[in-house]
Amino acid sequence: MAAPKTQGAAARGEENSDGSRSGTGGVSYEDSKDCILEPLSLPENPGGTTTLEGSPSVPCIFCEEHFPVAEQDKLLKHMIIEHKIVIADVKLVADFQRYILYWRKRFTEQPVTDFCSVIRINSTAPFEEQDNYFLLCDVLPEDRVLREELQKQRLKEILEQQQQERNDNNFHGICMFCSEEFLGNRSVLLNHMAREHAFNIGLPDNIVNCNEFLCTLQKKLDNLQCLYCEKTFRDKNTLKDHMRKKQHRKINPKNREYDRFYVINYLELGKSWEEVQLEDDRELLDHQEDDWSDWEEHPVSAVCLFCEKQAETIEKLYVHMEDAHEFDLLKIKSELGLNFYQQVKLVNFIRRQIHQCRCYGCHVKFKSKADLRTHMEEAKHISLLPERKTWDQPEYYFPTYENDTLLCTLSDSESDLTAQEQNGTVTVISEDTSKLHALKQSSILNQLLLHECLKN
Repeated sequence: MAAPKTQGAAARGEENSDGSRSGTGGVSYEDSKDCILEPLSLPENPGGTTTLEGSPSVPCIFCEEHFPVAEQDKLLKHMIIEHKIVIADVKLVADFQRYILYWRKRFTEQPVTDFCSVIRINSTAPFEEQDNYFLLCDVLPEDRVLREELQKQRLKEILEQQQQERNDNNFHGICMFCSEEFLGNRSVLLNHMAREHAFNIGLPDNIVNCNEFLCTLQKKLDNLQCLYCEKTFRDKNTLKDHMRKKQHRKINPKNREYDRFYVINYLELGKSWEEVQLEDDRELLDHQEDDWSDWEEHPVSAVCLFCEKQAETIEKLYVHMEDAHEFDLLKIKSELGLNFYQQVKLVNFIRRQIHQCRCYGCHVKFKSKADLRTHMEEAKHISLLPERKTWDQPEYYFPTYENDTLLCTLSDSESDLTAQEQNGTVTVISEDTSKLHALKQSSILNQLLLHECLKN
């Protein structure tokens, strides 16, 4: 097969570089921008650049056809049918547009057979019925180097975008579950959803293009679609109940649509987060005979009852609450003689009152948690617990926060006993033996013995 003509394509490529090309159907790209077909929004934080500036379409390697960036599959189909060229592992190409433009230029300089493997089909048929296809893949060193360079460039752009978002304190967002508005850094909103609604999409520092990510999730909820099982429901209340009862307040890890929002997916060429994680697991298996004597369990953070302070150990949290808020949970437990379930009720009661911005000492409600905390500290109401009948109710068996780690650390084991109890000086009350004769006479054993004697 003769090599496709490429001179016109090269000229076309020069037009693209100065942005003077026209669109399909006789309507220029500049004219098409005047047509407003949807509501407009002011730009927020832009995502990482994935295409060349001023080039919303990708040209065919050989001819004048152009296809939108989002319709990559149509371009690949066109090149296979019209030009009989196949690009191997195209999904591993970090920047498809730059990749195509590079080879478009190279094919004008040398024959296509200098770069591609030739695959002949119908080799047993007559010569006129035989056909050749061209395979462009990373077996060619030049192609491999190009793919690696594009991957490095993409990673650089992603890391720059991530750093910009980490340092951006002009973020504005609204919680998808309670509609509370947040200003400042993106981590404030993400941490709020994780803490208040048990919706955790990952650490803020691991996420890139956060605005686009949140908009994608919000759009699914607006379409009444569950974020985890991706089923659609008839109304918002049904959707909320479903996500709460089924514990579906999380994203679907198998949905590849979300991969572009996590930095880990850009680290290695052609590897997703699952493959990177699998390699880490294999390394653990390979070194399972190593010395693990110095290994320490990863600490689980617990959150203070009155503020947002987190501590790595429960002991540190108890010290913080006693020093910062004059609230000694261990002392209260000992004085009131609380068992495990009563401790759970007390913690859930306090959590709910603080969440509702209500002081449990005087029952006054405040506009914010900060105002409530200031009032309770000044009025010394933190240690002023209400009567037991107020909080020792079955409704407080249920946690205020689904991910409340503090509840998992409560205990009524021997380690929590007072020193006096541990020394074995607990008072033991003996049985009352003053009326022993009367007890023997009225015992049910006498009736059983009499019954046995009469049988015999």
